[in-house]
Amino acid sequence: MSQIKKEDVKQEVFDLYDDYAHNRVDRRGFLEKLSLYAVGGLTVPALMSFLMPDYSGNVQVKADDPRLQSGYINYPSPKGGGTIKGLLSKPVDAKKKLGGIIVVHENRGLNPYIEDVARRAALAGFVSLAPDALTPLGGYPGNDDDGRTLQSKRDPKEMQEDFISAFDYLKTHPDCNGKVGVVGFCFGGGIANMMAVRVPGLAASVPFYGSQPAAEDVPKITAPLMLHYASLDTRITAGWPAYETALKQNHKKYEAFIYEGVNHGFHNDTTPRYDKAAAELAWKRTLDFFKASLA
Repeated sequence: MSQIKKEDVKQEVFDLYDDYAHNRVDRRGFLEKLSLYAVGGLTVPALMSFLMPDYSGNVQVKADDPRLQSGYINYPSPKGGGTIKGLLSKPVDAKKKLGGIIVVHENRGLNPYIEDVARRAALAGFVSLAPDALTPLGGYPGNDDDGRTLQSKRDPKEMQEDFISAFDYLKTHPDCNGKVGVVGFCFGGGIANMMAVRVPGLAASVPFYGSQPAAEDVPKITAPLMLHYASLDTRITAGWPAYETALKQNHKKYEAFIYEGVNHGFHNDTTPRYDKAAAELAWKRTLDFFKASLA
């Protein structure tokens, strides 16, 4: 991990990385613009190292954690990618059926951070399923840059069907009590909102900095929502007031939190956009919400 300190990096650099991470600027353009901020000890390679995710030392719940039964499964997605791989996890000491949580990745496939989040959810007393929407293209390729490229090649509507099929699979799984919620991050936050609109049986939805559904779709929502936004994430958070208005007009059940002074991706502890206090608070709220909704 780079030795650059977060406070030494201008907000514009984080905004530039956000553009790169969401395919609004290509790698060449990203590097060219990044060079404008390479002053003093902040070289372009150093800034690149600082901004990129570090999966080597940031795993909270390891893959072989003895408290969990965790492994890959395949489930059918007839309207989507055909067959989708996912990480299924549950506590080893579960004595009864558990509430289910679909954990939806960002715009780069099922990377180590999302797998870790899925295991954290299981450790909290749920059966979790983290699908990999890149399965039809060979799965997460081992790095986020290639993962973003692959995910951009998939049909968005088919990917939606993959996550709806994950709900169907988990809801009828013998370890699940039939109540299933969804939590998603970035692209996954948009999927969590989409599922709240399209899945009548969804028991709870928690979008982290996810794009909002169209106002005309809000009446279709039946699941309670918990929404997490970042104040510095002007691109996504700007859509919240109109969404809230639609939720209120349609008398939907929701809680929303805007975390001050943090960036898009603040929950992801593998990048410098991570904010420990906001991430831990948002995750505690999320688990409490699921415990109440999926019991």
